[in-house]
Amino acid sequence: MALQLTDAIFENEVLKSDVPVLVDFYADWCGPCKMIAPSVEQMSSEFEGKAKIGKLDVDANGETAQKYRVMSIPTLLIFKNGEVVETIVGAVPKATLEAKLNAHL
Repeated sequence: MALQLTDAIFENEVLKSDVPVLVDFYADWCGPCKMIAPSVEQMSSEFEGKAKIGKLDVDANGETAQKYRVMSIPTLLIFKNGEVVETIVGAVPKATLEAKLNAHL
């Protein structure tokens, strides 16, 4: 199960993580977000112990979305050592997400 992120826990769970973190910025009303949701969920178990997979609802957590200039969703950011190391915008195939995350492990 992907970690449900909020503005309140973002720093501890993402920025202070000792493993890379893939964050899916989404909204419940977003069609393309729903298309990639199953891939994001699958990756949360596949990468267990190697990376964290999280989801952040931009409607409920606008502060974090604004801080990282998320203008369109889905936007997926990969964080490593508290920094954004990869930005993926739009619904992309699961293989693309896996390849980009693997590059930072």
